[in-house]
Amino acid sequence: MQKALFFPILLVLIFSISLNGQPYTIQDTLRGSITPERAWWDLMYYHLDLEVDPEKRFIRGSNLIRYKVLQNQDRMQIDLQPPMQATRFIQDGERLHSERTGNVYFVTLPDLVPGEEYALKVSFEGYPPASENPPWSGGFTWQKDSKGNHFIATSCQGDGASMWWPCKDHMYDEPDSMLISVTVPDNLMDISNGRLRSTEVRKPGTMTYHWVVRNPINNYGVNVNIGKYAHFGQVYEGEAGPLSCDYYVLEENLEKAKEQFRQVPMMLEAFEYWFGPYPFYEDGFKLVEVPYLGMEHQSSVTYGNGYQNGYLGQDRSDSGWGLKFDFIIIHESGHEWFANSITYRDIADMWIHEGFTAYSEALYLEYHYGKEAGDAYNIGKRWRIRNDKPIIGPYGVNQSGSGDMYVKGANMLHTLRHWIDDDSLWRKMLRGLNREFYHQTVTTEQVESDMEKTLQKDLGPFFDQYLRDTRIPVLEYRILEDILWYRWSNTIKSFDMDIRVKVNGREQWLSPSKGWQKMEYGSKIDSISIDHNFYIGLMAHKMDE
Repeated sequence: MQKALFFPILLVLIFSISLNGQPYTIQDTLRGSITPERAWWDLMYYHLDLEVDPEKRFIRGSNLIRYKVLQNQDRMQIDLQPPMQATRFIQDGERLHSERTGNVYFVTLPDLVPGEEYALKVSFEGYPPASENPPWSGGFTWQKDSKGNHFIATSCQGDGASMWWPCKDHMYDEPDSMLISVTVPDNLMDISNGRLRSTEVRKPGTMTYHWVVRNPINNYGVNVNIGKYAHFGQVYEGEAGPLSCDYYVLEENLEKAKEQFRQVPMMLEAFEYWFGPYPFYEDGFKLVEVPYLGMEHQSSVTYGNGYQNGYLGQDRSDSGWGLKFDFIIIHESGHEWFANSITYRDIADMWIHEGFTAYSEALYLEYHYGKEAGDAYNIGKRWRIRNDKPIIGPYGVNQSGSGDMYVKGANMLHTLRHWIDDDSLWRKMLRGLNREFYHQTVTTEQVESDMEKTLQKDLGPFFDQYLRDTRIPVLEYRILEDILWYRWSNTIKSFDMDIRVKVNGREQWLSPSKGWQKMEYGSKIDSISIDHNFYIGLMAHKMDE
């Protein structure tokens, strides 16, 4: 499902390229750019049909790819990383020729007609990579539960869905819908995205689960979770009507889950208030226990936080408020709005996922415990910011920016909110983003433009400062009796932001620039402090400096 047709990027197939001093290979470009072999076709539908052998840690299956021809072309890029192997490509009953270049198969197609739809079936098999540090490294997690039953899950953000199944592995184009069929030993269950349509016995000793996804879905959001699960659920009466919430957990954790997952309707209530209706009512909401911390897989959010509040029991803000909620339930579910519905078009813009979702944690607290709680939590996380490199990464090579996209991204949004100083307008902006970009892939520029339109401010210099530069603005000041001198430093040339301060304990707004300005206060100035909701620095000067 392409939302726009991009000009193809010309590839230099012999040399590596270099961005910001960092070398990138042709494989990085093939993965991270909209190549000519991707640009000419619009992805419509997947049927991923997979058989998992837990004992051998081996998978085999097929992916039926339905697509629409946009331009004349006879060469298609299908991504599948070694050691996985594509064994054949078939369209209209004809076996097609393919050539492999590292992580990519180029498939030669017969004569195609622009505007027409076709279906290509890719068969594949292999031993998929085992994740060394899930979910931060991609692949399968192969474990067993305390009773010796297989306990298996996939996670592949960043490394790519093509680690384990053949697909168009670029975020700009999503299928409009999908069928996921997974065959597992009959003593286990598979839980994947969407709703369970049916089960069937294809061969003795196995069970096949068919999951239907009715909404567009990004590749890394597709998941397989296999275990001996117990199930319970509820119906949440949400903004868009009844929403089914289903929970799949290990049998031994059923009672703990029934208690801990009471936070799900609390999450939905808060996020529907701030962001608008849950984006996937047709597919429902699921929490699925997995043998790693958790991940934002669309309509199949995975959970492994040990049935405790905080992040593995810790408050990452040191404010006390981080222990009022289960980090994985709240954070990973927040991604249903920012990541799964509103999806970055290039991983360089990953802050759109992580900045807004990290801020959603504070918004959850604010909704249920008050604004001071949300503020304290968000400010308390700042010690984790490194300012090591820009939040936005290089484009076209599947490379994200700084990990500061989480906490710095959240504090950038928090700063902007307090500059705007209108919470009803702020909420209107958040809900507007989710209406405007519902089920779409987007760029930073689109998000910035929409925010500027709603908030009625030129935010270009603000975003350039916080997203594209590593420096934090510093408010410098001097005091001479009843006169306050002030200016911005440590900023880009065009940086512009009003700042709220307290002078002698009384609230005051300043509009600093790069040059010194003065404010005559009318009485001797004894103290000045900044509103700590603004993520900036403060520096005092003596008058002779």
